[in-house]
Amino acid sequence: MSTEPIVDVEVEVPAAHSATAPDTEYLPPAARMTRGELDALPSRMNEMKGISALAGPANVIMQLAMPAVGYGVYESRVDSGNLFKHPIKRTRTTLSYLAVAVMGSPADRKAYRKAVGKAHAKVRSSADSPVKYNAFDPQLQLWVAACLYKGWEDMQRIYGDPADITDEAYQNGAVLGTTLQVPREMWPATRADFETYWNETVESFEIDPVIREHLMSITRAEFMPRWFSVLVGWWFELLTIGFLPQNFRDKMGLEFKPWQRVVFDTHNKVVRAICNRLPKPMREFPFNLLLWDVRFRIRTKRPLV
Repeated sequence: MSTEPIVDVEVEVPAAHSATAPDTEYLPPAARMTRGELDALPSRMNEMKGISALAGPANVIMQLAMPAVGYGVYESRVDSGNLFKHPIKRTRTTLSYLAVAVMGSPADRKAYRKAVGKAHAKVRSSADSPVKYNAFDPQLQLWVAACLYKGWEDMQRIYGDPADITDEAYQNGAVLGTTLQVPREMWPATRADFETYWNETVESFEIDPVIREHLMSITRAEFMPRWFSVLVGWWFELLTIGFLPQNFRDKMGLEFKPWQRVVFDTHNKVVRAICNRLPKPMREFPFNLLLWDVRFRIRTKRPLV
């Protein structure tokens, strides 16, 4: 495995990625690590806490807040991955990606990358799109990976032990991007570099009205059945707003009311006390189950996404 220092590299999306079936194993020429080395990178960021799935909607909103990512999902022609048409399936595939990237083997990552790549092949902007995007763009994938890692850190602070947020855990977080087409060299070299990248990126974009309404639909759980929205929609919205960082709330014009903050903080204290007393297999649920499901699908040649 390469031991050269990690530095930022400029990455251009090759024209081949606009083809109907781009190379899902592609790595930019500037990358110094081979695909096999990337798949074999250390993966465990201490422990995947299943309760962190509660923050999933907020993390999706963070990802989609970047215009190129937001429009890529909003305009996507891949109906099978549409959250509003197939909410359970989309949730399963997203959480399965996390399970594979963090807990999976090199073979798991390779199989899941190819499956995701087939879906990503159709996600690219048209002449009428407000912004240009391509699901194979490593820069956009880096942003998504950064959101996932940021979410992991936030969950450690809320439900875990902040002491687990170490430099080693941060370096292992690179797998959230390298499991797709992000070269290892693109992952910010240190946690300080990551904070700089994160703050500058968030500062650089605004959320336009079209994407904001789409994100508000996620916040209000409008992708779920009507009965769900009526019964627990207010709770879903409260948690989603609570898990969003303040600067994202500001960009979306959301107010986190004092009573909501009290309920949110109380909920987290109770959940943390319960989860920390559970045996490890239960703490990792549903990620351990989803990883088992991915491996079962691979063995039985069932679709992964």
